[in-house]
Amino acid sequence: MPPLITREEARRLGEIEDHDEIESLVERAWRARQEQFGDATDLCSLVNAKSGGCAQDCGFCAQSRFAEAETPLHAMMEPEQILEHAKAAEAAGAHRFCMVTQGQGLSKRDFEKILEGARLVAEQTNLKRCASVGHMSVPRAKALKDAGIQRVHHNVETAESYYPEVSSTVRYEGRLRTIKAVEEAGLETCVGGILNLGESREQRVEMAFELAAINPTSVPINLLNPRPGTKFGDRDAMDPWEAVKWIAIFRLILPEALFRLCGGRVENIAELQALAVKAGLNGVMMGNFLTTLGATPDEDRKLFTDLGLNIARQADNGANPRPDNRSGWLDGKTPTAVEEFLDTKEDAVAAGIEVTLWDPAEQLRFAKKGAIPPRPDGAPNRWPDGQELAAPGLPHGV
Repeated sequence: MPPLITREEARRLGEIEDHDEIESLVERAWRARQEQFGDATDLCSLVNAKSGGCAQDCGFCAQSRFAEAETPLHAMMEPEQILEHAKAAEAAGAHRFCMVTQGQGLSKRDFEKILEGARLVAEQTNLKRCASVGHMSVPRAKALKDAGIQRVHHNVETAESYYPEVSSTVRYEGRLRTIKAVEEAGLETCVGGILNLGESREQRVEMAFELAAINPTSVPINLLNPRPGTKFGDRDAMDPWEAVKWIAIFRLILPEALFRLCGGRVENIAELQALAVKAGLNGVMMGNFLTTLGATPDEDRKLFTDLGLNIARQADNGANPRPDNRSGWLDGKTPTAVEEFLDTKEDAVAAGIEVTLWDPAEQLRFAKKGAIPPRPDGAPNRWPDGQELAAPGLPHGV
């Protein structure tokens, strides 16, 4: 389905700042969302299955070895640990579960753990399964599919014209090659990016139309949550009305994509999250994020039920437009989905389910870094107060 607005109209809408005009734009995006999806939702959850020590220099990420930010650090989870998080996600009301790892590729040993984790999640839950494991070849993408993964996430991050400001070690063209490999393997694609990295409004329009050309099944929208000690660590949060406006514009440019709001939504949008949902979202990344805390599952679900949207599981956990998560994937009977949402450990124990909701504050070990190599692009790491690294290779403040 082609975009519902032209580039020129998108540029013009990108310049509006009056709140009444933005609300009118939101109503337009809401109608487009309802026409395409009705009351269906697609709520996600993730697990940070391998964290810290990334060799890449993405300017927004605390996991980069070039960032001075404290690094969340743990080795690849065992498949059984991945399953535990998946069961918690299902109990919290998620329809979809994504296994995420740092870096631009996995060792054979770590990749096998992701494959086994995917098999366990397919066998023991009704969740749809996604993976975000960096660059990959067609054979690796096919191995993910054979293990029960249905969708692979790989962001472009920003507009191609602005991309060199975001990363110098991960090429934009390489990201496109991975997306093509995923498509060739017969998997769905999940491709989005981050707003407020310093790109212009024109470049936001550019990014949206580049995504329209890729035509992914799913588009995650992230809003920069500046991490002190990263390249973008001194940026201010995005104005909530500005963020809502761009969600609506992206919806009109990508009317068929499943939209979800992910990292930074609590910090940037705050009390306007319900309006953001109305601007065209199919779902959010429920609960907590890769390295930061988010909202609680009951708060996330309420954003949708207050608008009359259906968050319940369907018979196959995938009524149109969500695909059946079981047909043709694995043999065996699908387990009964958790019927009641479980928001507390007491509820879980009473139901005979051990649930540990993902909490980066408790479940990630944050390690301070020693010597920091200079960023390959020569840019300094930044801090909210405007301080910069004193000299390449030295800790902040030395």
